[in-house]
Amino acid sequence: MPYYLPRQNLKTPKPQAPWTRYDREMLIDRAGWPFILGALVVALAVGFWLGRAWSVPFLILAAFFLFFFRDPDRHPPEGANLVVSPADARIMVAGEMPWPGAPPGEWKIISMFLSPMDVHVNRTPVAGIVRRVEYHPGKFLPAYKKEAGELNEWTEVWIDRPGGPVVVRQIVGILARRIVCRLTEGEQVAAGQRFGVMKFGSRIDLFLPRAATIHVKVGDKVVGGETKLATLAP
Repeated sequence: MPYYLPRQNLKTPKPQAPWTRYDREMLIDRAGWPFILGALVVALAVGFWLGRAWSVPFLILAAFFLFFFRDPDRHPPEGANLVVSPADARIMVAGEMPWPGAPPGEWKIISMFLSPMDVHVNRTPVAGIVRRVEYHPGKFLPAYKKEAGELNEWTEVWIDRPGGPVVVRQIVGILARRIVCRLTEGEQVAAGQRFGVMKFGSRIDLFLPRAATIHVKVGDKVVGGETKLATLAP
């Protein structure tokens, strides 16, 4: 008697978007490998020439780099017009107010500080099309200072969507002196998609249309790619 497979086993798996597959597979952000491998090479060289005990500090440094550049999988919430957190951070500002160095226009502001212990991989807060990516050279003031958003080095991404653009600004601090932004103008992005990394403590400012409803307050701890920061008007 012929054997027939159950009907459900014959279904073709639904293809996944490339950025979703990338989310599943990535464990350490690629920007961290030069630091990790560099520390390991130094540890091996020092251990060979001076003894194993001398290599321990460099092994600890390599372990710290592994921790710092970790890239855990995240699951963005479902729902129309949601703004998800672009980073693991603590909220410093949330609301409508004058803001030094803000882009032209009227905005509600969410500013968040990333400590060296936070995940520093950044994620797109909304779905849309990247209209502009702009780099601004500047100083390296402490990222928690209000004026750092205007005077420090930063990279700014404008994402077009129905109801008005959303602007996300990666800002360096004293320790974070290197911004990686992997987006290009014209690129279609999904909410919660990885788009870059900031190295060793930094800040993100998020500029939302005035009609947005903010769901977080000062002092809240948020998780990149998962925490709902706001709801935009349709």
